[in-house]
Amino acid sequence: QLQASGGGLVPAGGSLRLSCAASGSTFSDKNEGWYRQKLHSPREEVALINSGGDINYADSVKGRFTISRDNARSTMYLQMNSLKPEDSGVYYCYVQQILARLGSTNLTRDYWGQGTLVTVSS
Repeated sequence: QLQASGGGLVPAGGSLRLSCAASGSTFSDKNEGWYRQKLHSPREEVALINSGGDINYADSVKGRFTISRDNARSTMYLQMNSLKPEDSGVYYCYVQQILARLGSTNLTRDYWGQGTLVTVSS
């Protein structure tokens, strides 16, 4: 299970740190990250760490958001600085367990947290 927390109301220019704590089984081979969903919009990728430790950010958050993980605590974080009203939305943490590597494709299982609401006021 994934438990996301840390959302809230913050003025533009402010900061928040989201946390995603994993309980139960934890996986050594996984991709993980954060998505967000704005009102009336599809869920979009914000930041991902792949199994090799490579990090990818959406262009809209580069230089402002930082994803990290603490494997000892089974927790992933998203530090969000210089927040803008357009960053508002429900943020979901995500873990893709890699069950098997099959050459060019992988067999995977996806897990989602329950979402935490971020509201940035102008």
